[in-house]
Amino acid sequence: MTETSRPSPIVAGLFCKCPVCGRGPLFSGYLTVAPGCSVCGRSFATAASDDGPAAFVILIVGLLVLFPALAVEIRYAPPVWVHLAIWIPVAIGATLVLMRIFKALLIALQFHHDAGEGRSDGEL
Repeated sequence: MTETSRPSPIVAGLFCKCPVCGRGPLFSGYLTVAPGCSVCGRSFATAASDDGPAAFVILIVGLLVLFPALAVEIRYAPPVWVHLAIWIPVAIGATLVLMRIFKALLIALQFHHDAGEGRSDGEL
């Protein structure tokens, strides 16, 4: 497969597809990366998103919950239990949706840019 036939890393990440062919699934479980692509055969052994998706998701979900929660507090001043009943499920749901997408996106960008583990060749 040539470089020009690779799918966009954004599209592959959003749809959780193979970053090389864009057709096979990237995950074998909810967040478990498959050993390889079932369509093109590319190994995902080097795919490692580590803590990157969690950092992005924490920041995004924090903003998605903070500002609406403040607006509700200022406008209606509900009891604390109302905030807990509303914002905890919203935060958990947004986290579950965004974590898979951001993990796939970071892995697709890793493959797109041929990123690998950091190495030192002795030069600074």
